[in-house]
Amino acid sequence: MPSPCATTSCCSTTEPSPGKGLRSRPPMSSCPGCSRSRAGDTMSLVDLDGMLACIEFEDLGDGRWTAPHVQMDYRRIFGGQLLAQAVVLAAASAPDKAVRSLSCVFPREGSLDESLEYQVEAVHDGRSFATRRITGTQGDRVCLMAQASLHVAEEGPEHGDPLPDVGRPEEAQATELSMIPWSCRVVGGVDLRDRGVGPAEFRFWTRVDRELPDDAAVHQALLAHATDLTVIGTALRPHDGLSQADSTVRLATAVTAHQVVFHRAFRLDDWCLVDQCSPVAAGARAFGTGNVFGADGHLVASFTQESMIRPTVPAQDAS
Repeated sequence: MPSPCATTSCCSTTEPSPGKGLRSRPPMSSCPGCSRSRAGDTMSLVDLDGMLACIEFEDLGDGRWTAPHVQMDYRRIFGGQLLAQAVVLAAASAPDKAVRSLSCVFPREGSLDESLEYQVEAVHDGRSFATRRITGTQGDRVCLMAQASLHVAEEGPEHGDPLPDVGRPEEAQATELSMIPWSCRVVGGVDLRDRGVGPAEFRFWTRVDRELPDDAAVHQALLAHATDLTVIGTALRPHDGLSQADSTVRLATAVTAHQVVFHRAFRLDDWCLVDQCSPVAAGARAFGTGNVFGADGHLVASFTQESMIRPTVPAQDAS
């Protein structure tokens, strides 16, 4: 989905309901006393209640679903919304299993002025694994094509890369990351809007500032949303005079594909470290990869992203 240069509703969220898709959880309180926000932490173009509302689905029948958009001052649907919605739909379709991976491509941009309809197809249902195909459309435009793999909990050999030595969250700089409506603290004080040259790396701690329900899909959905935001900005760091601030101004940028793999259970209402880099940009495309570490130091998720990054040209010359 096209990248921004940088909602409303109750704060209910969702859980699987066998045979019915999704049903509402009891609403979480949104009063100020339920927030753990600290002065100086992030302010966002979207709000958490709106983010939670966008994973509350209406059953249209025949495997079709719809949900509200995350409302924001931007003309396109943010790709992180589509990732979050696909996670929840996949989880609801196989309530005895958990989402382990989600692979998405974004063929066309989505409009905030039109509702989005999802179709969920059961490709495979086994004792241990299940596969789902999820398509998101607006009219005849396909905005999302996703495949999700789900798996029951099993025991097996384990290893994982260690948590990088980046200090504690409290030592990092509270920073506004425009599409993430919860606390973000950037390691090393890196500003993706800075047009100076730096390594194609970016690390930030993140935590939702209220208690979330004990529903793994909610935590996975919100994390998937967060992984979509800063990879393009990371890829621009080695390029003198360019930054995330140039997206849609001097550059045409769009996320074309995104994958998230969930390794272990985690909670996003406790600190997680997002550690990402961009090993290559070539042919007007950039590639980024990242790992997410939970509060206990375990590697809990990984993600990759491919994006388009091209200099802005007059419309008649664009292809």
